[in-house]
Amino acid sequence: MISFWKRDIGLHPTAEWEPYCWVNVENPTNEEKRYLLDELGVPDAFYNDIEDVDERPRIEYENGWFFILMRLPYKNTDLKIPYTTVPLGIIFKDEVFVSISFYRCEVIPDFIQFSVRKGILIKDHFDQVLRIMLSSSVWFLKYLKQINNDIKEAENQLERSIRNEELQDLLRIEKSLVFFTTSLKGNDILLHRIKNLRSYRDTYNPELLEDVEIELRQAQETTSVYSDILSGMMDAYASVISNNLNIVMKRLTSISIVLMIPTLIASFYGMNVPNNMETHPWAFGAIVIASITISVFALLIFMRKKWY
Repeated sequence: MISFWKRDIGLHPTAEWEPYCWVNVENPTNEEKRYLLDELGVPDAFYNDIEDVDERPRIEYENGWFFILMRLPYKNTDLKIPYTTVPLGIIFKDEVFVSISFYRCEVIPDFIQFSVRKGILIKDHFDQVLRIMLSSSVWFLKYLKQINNDIKEAENQLERSIRNEELQDLLRIEKSLVFFTTSLKGNDILLHRIKNLRSYRDTYNPELLEDVEIELRQAQETTSVYSDILSGMMDAYASVISNNLNIVMKRLTSISIVLMIPTLIASFYGMNVPNNMETHPWAFGAIVIASITISVFALLIFMRKKWY
């Protein structure tokens, strides 16, 4: 899907391309690809790089075209990895500014709504790049809050669990944090390279640049803290699950011993050999009472020693 956004007090949709408008493309079709390459002159090599989901953040300059690739947080439909990151490519030259993503992220619609709500005036291409980076860092923090809630939920389940499913949930969250850590480091390097461009560094809004650095640093630190907590938690709860299993096995063993006592007594007196009680009418009752008494006595011993 392709959309055109006019830079004014906020971003406003327009029906067709006009100079210095923002061309936002998500999941481009073959027809939209041809429009980008043929009509707007987007370099084919840059377009192909964005298709690779594993591309790292970077900035390139070729034949007057700037190519900036950053990583955006993405809530995955695949339950194996609930949160991951995807590439967003930004390509611009003179009066052409294009962003391309092969995924529908929440970052871009939120960025557009925020610019309208706050009445933000985007003065040039790099100003918009920095604002998109700021929005992506904010969304990293939003997803990290959701991840923290998922960790707490899994923690509550682990306290009384002897299964591996809860640990697997934490493992999936840990994978998401690894993706976040790697992508945030790449975005941080990208920001420093943009900031140090000699021809443009004097044109940046210093307050905007500071905001981007603060949010990006906060997202990195939060991800690092959650990752460290999760690693320690997984080690601790692996031991908890093992301990819970040992408790269950201990109780089952105690029950087996208690049930074995009447079975053993009944076996002795059920053999076809003389035992001096086979002729007494009260022999069966006495054996039952003796079995129950000894079993209760054994159960009390186990409970006193906290074996049950």
